[in-house]
Amino acid sequence: MDRVTGRGRSKRQPAARRAAGALLLAAVLGLAACASKRSGDTTYKDPSLDLDLVQTAAVLPFVNLCSDDKAADRVRDVFSTMLQATGRVYVVPPGETAKAMLRTQTGRNEEPSTEVIMAVGKAVKAEVVITGVLREYGLVRSGNSQANAIALSIKLYESEGGKLIWSGSTSEGGVTMGDRFLGGGGEPMEKVTEEAVETILDQMFP
Repeated sequence: MDRVTGRGRSKRQPAARRAAGALLLAAVLGLAACASKRSGDTTYKDPSLDLDLVQTAAVLPFVNLCSDDKAADRVRDVFSTMLQATGRVYVVPPGETAKAMLRTQTGRNEEPSTEVIMAVGKAVKAEVVITGVLREYGLVRSGNSQANAIALSIKLYESEGGKLIWSGSTSEGGVTMGDRFLGGGGEPMEKVTEEAVETILDQMFP
């Protein structure tokens, strides 16, 4: 009887181990999926502000703190396009904003002064002026794994007086537990950028 029971137990143990292994893998993948790649935060909002009342916005060139010289322009284009696509605000064409910026003689990679914000807003007849700082863009590494990541902060200014009325930031992508465990390379840079902008817009228009 014991031998029969023993044989039965020996057959069940590998199956049990496989089931336990499958559960462990599912748990690890679940943690990897739940481990947020997205971290967004509204850092300031004027309590008297109602962004739903804003109709026109000018998006200035983003400050680029990354090694990719064109990264800020690409991210600004994605941001402007996705902001326009919300249907909540009209985005002044970048050519008009560029002409207004030229008159202010502001350096390309400088955060604009209050005077510049007011001058550009008046020139293009925008109610708000939006600035951005791109802090991270491209591949990041962790151990033997790598993945695309972006870190972006956005500010909105009331153009008439140059007052800060909203600011938010987000970090998207990077090497996740799933990338380390399964050897994945993360998402394409275009998708990571779109997800970051979507996070910012969700903060802006909750």
